[in-house]
Amino acid sequence: NRSKTPKNQEALRVANVAENSSSDQRQACKKHELYVSFRDLGWQDWIIAPEGYAAYYCEGECAFPLNSYMNATNHAIVQTLVHFINPETVPKPCCAPTQLNAISVLYF
Repeated sequence: NRSKTPKNQEALRVANVAENSSSDQRQACKKHELYVSFRDLGWQDWIIAPEGYAAYYCEGECAFPLNSYMNATNHAIVQTLVHFINPETVPKPCCAPTQLNAISVLYF
């Protein structure tokens, strides 16, 4: 298994220590409030109700390595590894919703 070479294990260990020591200065990924007003979007003439909705958004840094409680997708795990090997090629993965809720919209 190529990923288990001592060089890669040591590099991962060093990166993990570096990430953990500097993570205090960065904000961990979490959900933030975002209210979308249909009036602000100029959609009030065709959306009757509701006037808007709580959309929320995710922002912040994800820890390296990704923890199991983060429900990381396979894509996020691969992106993390590619970023670790060559940070210039792709950014770190960011958080994304694990659950979405439907809303009813009355429009014409």
